[in-house]
Amino acid sequence: MNNNDILKKLRVALQLRDEQIVEILELVDFRISKGELGNFFRNEDHPKYMDCGDQVLRNFLNGLVLHLRGTKENPKNPMDVLKGHKAEAQKNDTEKAKTANEKPKNTFKKPAGKGKPAPKKEPVVQNVKFKNGKNKKS
Repeated sequence: MNNNDILKKLRVALQLRDEQIVEILELVDFRISKGELGNFFRNEDHPKYMDCGDQVLRNFLNGLVLHLRGTKENPKNPMDVLKGHKAEAQKNDTEKAKTANEKPKNTFKKPAGKGKPAPKKEPVVQNVKFKNGKNKKS
């Protein structure tokens, strides 16, 4: 099991999105873009796949501790943080389902009775005879 597998499993187990992982890494002053982060989650045979280095995983784990537990001055309950992640994931799923069920509104209206009538379209292919070497018997 390599660092990429550990990062993937933590992302799924904690229901983290890419934006949240970037924020967690910023807690320990480690900057990484969403694109670079996406390369860690790709298949190993993908051309843009990158190995997750020890430094990235170490900073993610340190940031995760701060994210879940908080600091000494401002402690957090880790279970409350995880419940918030779960509620946010469910909220996003329901929003996606609502937008998928809605029909797109057609705001364009054709003017009634104005303009030229549409020309009749002629078929592109007309009366094609296929000669594949077989004689048809009638």
